[in-house]
Amino acid sequence: MAELELTVTAASAETALIRTLHLRASGGTSLPPFSPGAHLQVSVPGLADPRCYSLVTFDATPGAFEAPAEYRLGVRLEADSSGGSRYMHGLVVGDRITVKGPKNDFPLHPASPGEGEIVLIAGGIGITPIAAMAAALQSANRPYMLHYSGRSADQLAFVDALRTLAGDRLHLHADDDAATRFDLGALLDRLSPTQHLYVCGPKGMIDALIEGAKARGWPTDRVHFELFASAAPQAGDQPFEVELAQSGKVLTVPADKTILEVMEAEGCDPMYDCKRGECGVCTATVIEGEPDHRDYFLSDAEKAGGKLIQICISRAKSARLVLDL
Repeated sequence: MAELELTVTAASAETALIRTLHLRASGGTSLPPFSPGAHLQVSVPGLADPRCYSLVTFDATPGAFEAPAEYRLGVRLEADSSGGSRYMHGLVVGDRITVKGPKNDFPLHPASPGEGEIVLIAGGIGITPIAAMAAALQSANRPYMLHYSGRSADQLAFVDALRTLAGDRLHLHADDDAATRFDLGALLDRLSPTQHLYVCGPKGMIDALIEGAKARGWPTDRVHFELFASAAPQAGDQPFEVELAQSGKVLTVPADKTILEVMEAEGCDPMYDCKRGECGVCTATVIEGEPDHRDYFLSDAEKAGGKLIQICISRAKSARLVLDL
């Protein structure tokens, strides 16, 4: 991925928690092309790992993705921020940031003859890649619907731009309004498993969509998602041991850390990318022990087999794991 130095040229509040940043290259030169669903990796001072933010656009003009004059990000201020969203919300016009990308782990499938209506679902800040998908579909005259849900109507960002873009394809939902509250099950009941589903938002929404689609016979290659959260402790998590078979090193993984984090703290250099259990880069072979799978990459059969694990997010049901690392 290309490394770019970009300047903040405009910033504005979309909601009480979501802020838009407009970024341009020095001299006003055009930026590298991107595809709907793509993100930038932003270097944050004081943090070892970059933070990823999806590129948002409402421009359905043909070619709008090919040589953009600017990139636009929507960033939600997280209460438990480790520094990334606080940094992004503190940026002002004239500030310069270093980014890598664009990179796309959440692409649209190519157009196909007779394709059905594509279903876009966003929760909260998950609207950013979903809006870009809507713009691309609109530009290509491909059929779609867009469902956008938040805790309340005043927490829904970019509503005016979305209405202008999508018109009656847009359906807004607020959890605190019984008349518009999002009923995912009812929506899936009205759809066909031949339709492609795209969802981005909180883990609970994504989990519900995956399980609901599976129960209704959706093929896995028609269910697409991106999660805006990394590994987090769950109630009942316990420490466990991991033996790295190739070196014989034995590590203790506490309840609030991942295998990957502990390995890095011990000076190991494991391969990884997303840290959300989506990409599969950190897959390791399990020699002994029972994994506690929390990823979205392995198939049900692979999880049941117990021979693979995503070390960025999954844990152990047994007191000890031996991994071929």
